[in-house]
Amino acid sequence: MSIVTVQLGQCGNQIGGEVFNGICSDGRGTHGLCSKKENESYYDACKERFFWEEKSKVPVARAVLVDMEPKVISQTLSMAARSGYWKYDDRAHFCQKQGSGNNWANGYSVHGPKHKEVIMNLVQKEAEKCDRLSGFLTIMSLAGGTGSGLGAFVTQCLRDAFPTSFILNHVIWPYGTGEVIVQNYNSVLTLSHLYQSSDALLVHENDVVHKICAQLMNIKQISFRDANQVIAHQLGSVFQPTYTAEGGLHYSRNPLGDLMETLVPHPEFKMLGLRNIPQMPENSLAYSTFSWPGLIKHLRQMLIANAKMEEGIDWQVRPPCLGSSVPSSHSTNKPLHFNTSIANLVILRGKDTQSVDLGSFRDPSLYTSWLNPQDAFNAWKTPRAFNKYEKSASLVSNLLKPLDDVVGKAWNMFASKAYVHQYTKFGIEEEDFLDSFAALEQVISSYTNL
Repeated sequence: MSIVTVQLGQCGNQIGGEVFNGICSDGRGTHGLCSKKENESYYDACKERFFWEEKSKVPVARAVLVDMEPKVISQTLSMAARSGYWKYDDRAHFCQKQGSGNNWANGYSVHGPKHKEVIMNLVQKEAEKCDRLSGFLTIMSLAGGTGSGLGAFVTQCLRDAFPTSFILNHVIWPYGTGEVIVQNYNSVLTLSHLYQSSDALLVHENDVVHKICAQLMNIKQISFRDANQVIAHQLGSVFQPTYTAEGGLHYSRNPLGDLMETLVPHPEFKMLGLRNIPQMPENSLAYSTFSWPGLIKHLRQMLIANAKMEEGIDWQVRPPCLGSSVPSSHSTNKPLHFNTSIANLVILRGKDTQSVDLGSFRDPSLYTSWLNPQDAFNAWKTPRAFNKYEKSASLVSNLLKPLDDVVGKAWNMFASKAYVHQYTKFGIEEEDFLDSFAALEQVISSYTNL
C-alpha cells in the first residue's frame, strides 16, 4: 500500500526532499548484505510505498508540495531532478508569493480556506494514482506560520476527505531557546488542532537533532541540510520495508496502519518519539563493529532514562521493581526520571536479526499497568541492511514529549496578552487559545497519570 506525503512550508519541503532522497538511495543501494532476490523485493516494496513510475521509468515521489512562497519549492524540485534517480511530479505543487509571516492564524484562517480547493485537488490526484492508499504523512514545523497553521488546516481537510485513511503528522519541535517569538503560541494551536484530526504525531525536536549533528556526526558548522539529513535517516529507518511479526516473510503491506496498530492503543495517547542507533559519519562506518546485544542494551537504557541519543545515557536510572514501595515523599509510585511508555516498537535491520533477544523490552515495569507487555511491545525485522549500516536498530515509543514546557511558556505570554492581537486580526479569538490550552492540559494530564 502507498503513502502520500504532504510537505508543508519551508521546513516540511526541505525535510521531505531529504526523506525521498534517503529512501531512494537506500532502496537502490547494493549495500544490503542480503541476496539479490531479497534486495529486489525490498526495492519493489519501497517503490510501491513512496513512488510511482512514469514512462521514462524514473520514480516520481507520491507527494504534494505546499508553501506560501515559491523559493523553497523550486529548490526542492530542482534538487530532486538533479539527483537523476527520482523526481517530483511537476504538477503536484502549490505556492504563492506572500508567505504567512510566522503567524499561525494567517496560515489557518486566511491561506487555508482561500486555497483549500486547489491543494485538496492536488492531494486527490495523488491519492488516485495509488492502487491502494495506506494514508498520508504530513511533514511540517510547529514554529512558523505556513507549516503550522496551513498544516493544521490541511490535516483537517484530509480527515474530512479521507475519513478511513490513516494520517500521521510528522512535526518538528522548535528550538527551546527560540527561533520565532510566537513559536509557543503556534505550537500550542497546531498541536491541539492536530490532536483532533490526526491518528498520531511523530515528533522530532530541533535541539536533539542539533546535538546528534554535533556530537555523533562530528559536524562543526551545522546547516539546516545536515539536520534534515539526520531526520530523514531516522524516518527512513522506520518507513522502509520490514517484516512484521504477523506478516511472516512478506513485507508489511500497510505501513501506516501497522504503525498505528502497534503504537496507538487509545486515541488519548498519540505522541510518538523516535530513536535510532548507531548514527555516525559515513567515513567512520568502516572502522566500527556492532553487536546486537550491545545495541539492544543501549536502546533499552535510552528508553528508560529518556536519553535521545546513545552518548551520555544515564545508566543509573532503573525501572521500578513491580510491587515495591517508594518513599512517601513522592506522591507517584514511579522513581524520578523514569520514563513510562504506552507502547514500543523496535525495528531491526541488518544481519542476524532473527537471533536477537528482545526479552528485555517485554519487562512489564516499562509499561503502563492497563496494557499487557505482550501487546504493548512489537518488533519488526529485515535482513536487509539500511543505509550502509551493517546493523541498525530504531525504537518508536508512545510517550509524552516536552509538551508542558511549550504550554507553560505559551501560557505565560498569553496571561499578559502578548502578541495576541496579531492572531485576533485574522479571526482567532482568545477563546480559541483557551480551548487549545485546555485540550493540551488534558493530554499532559493523561500521560502524567500513567
